[in-house]
Formats: sequence, C-alpha cells, structure tokens
Amino acid sequence: MSERVMIEAEGLCKYYGSFVAVQDISFKIPEGQIVAFLGPNGAGKSTTMKILSGYLGASAGSASIAGLDVRRERLAMSRHLGYLPENGPLYQNMTPLELLRFFGEARGLGPVLLPDRLDYVIDRCSLDQALEKPIDKLSRGNKQRVGLAQVLLHDPDVLIMDEPTAGLDPNQIRDFRQDIRLLGQTKTVLLSTHILQEVDVIADRVLLIHEGRLVFDGTPDALRRDGSLEESFYALTGNGRPSAEARNGGADSEEADERSTTKARNGRSDSGEADEREADGKEADE
Repeated sequence: MSERVMIEAEGLCKYYGSFVAVQDISFKIPEGQIVAFLGPNGAGKSTTMKILSGYLGASAGSASIAGLDVRRERLAMSRHLGYLPENGPLYQNMTPLELLRFFGEARGLGPVLLPDRLDYVIDRCSLDQALEKPIDKLSRGNKQRVGLAQVLLHDPDVLIMDEPTAGLDPNQIRDFRQDIRLLGQTKTVLLSTHILQEVDVIADRVLLIHEGRLVFDGTPDALRRDGSLEESFYALTGNGRPSAEARNGGADSEEADERSTTKARNGRSDSGEADEREADGKEADE
C-alpha cells in the first residue's frame, strides 16, 4: 500500500517579469515525514512555501495539500494546513489568549471544540506564563510559540514553517526543535532553515534549492560529504570557493603562491634597479 502524499509540487514556476524566482520545482512529501528546505538567501524557498500555502499564485505548475489543489480548492485545503511564515501573523496589541480565541473563531471552531483546542496548544507550546501579556511585550521566543500555537489550533495534518527558529537564542532553538520532533510523530512537516545543524536534529529528508531550482532531494546522510553538510551545501550552491581549490587538488593555490612569489621577487628586483639608478644619478651630479 502506497503512502499518502500530503504535500506535492509539480513543475512549480514563479516569474516576476524577466526574473525567475522558482523554476520547475517538483517533489512529493508523504504522511509523517519531516523535511528540511535548505538554500541560500534568495534561492526561492519562501516563494515556494507561499505557493504551497495558497498565499501566492504560481506562474506555472500545480501544488496540493492532502490531495487538495491549493488554487482550486483553497478553503478545503486550508483546513488541513498550518502555515507559519517567517514573520507570523500576530496582532501586537492582543494578548496570546485573545489572539488564539480570535483565530479559533475565524476558523469556525465552535464553543465546544475551541476550549479544548486552546488548552491543548497552550500546554503544547508552554504559553501559560505569557497568556495575559500583550504580544508586543513578549520575547522573540514566546512570539514564535504564539505563532506555532495558532498554526496548531485547528489540528492540521500538514505544517509549513518558514525559518521558524530565526532570531531565537540557543535554549529557545533547542526547545523549538523538540516541539517539531514531537509534532512530526503525527503530522507532515516542511520547514525552511539556514541552520545546517537542524537538518541532523530534526529532518528525515532534505530538499535543497539554488537559484530557483531543486538541486538535491534525499536524506541528510546522502547530502553529507566527507562527514560535512557544509561542504555539500557549498558545492551545490556554487559558493564553495575553497572547494574550487579542492577540485583542482590545490593547483590553484600553488599557482597563486607562485605568482605571489614571482611578484615579490620582481618587486625586490625592481627596487634594487631603482636604487642603482638613484646612485648613478647622484654620482653624475657630483
């Protein structure tokens, strides 16, 4: 029996005039998988996630969540999706409790279900001590927890999170990673990150995007090169300038050293010739 596909992208493209933000992105994520979405700044991660969430329309291709087309069946799809953008939708003048009640009512959670869901997300996201404080007075970590709570409020099957640990301190990052691992036991998770260590800690699979194209799709172990995720990331994104030296067996470095040595040698020779000319000039004056 085949696994149920919960997130699917098929030939996704997004153009802004002549600029290509995303080009021919395709992948399928089965139920219960945690996937890390990697790539340098401007690679197209956020654009792809916005398309998958239905927030942004694709120029070409299609996307689906839990088998529902994000464009044609957006409202039905949204019942299965919890989307946390990089800057979450938090009303700063509200308290977390007020905000969660507002989102619960907006999502149609009735008077019987809503109190139970509030109790669940408050406990899961450890918000007890922050419930009555204005959101603009909360720490970055607690704001992220409020964002996660509103994402979980309607009990979605799929979570898509854009840079959820950005700006958090090490303790907050550790706690958030633990939350994701627990959520991954019952939900399908796609999250973007710049922190390669998170791949080892939380991800079952890695999607790596560069210049709008998918350049790697596999396990963290398959991505690792000589024990290092960083080296593979550098090589796949074309920014591993040190790896150019490695590919040439250090020849580039040796050539550079030779050029430097020759330049220095020539510099000393030129300096010596200049000194001799200066001495000859003084003798002529005398």
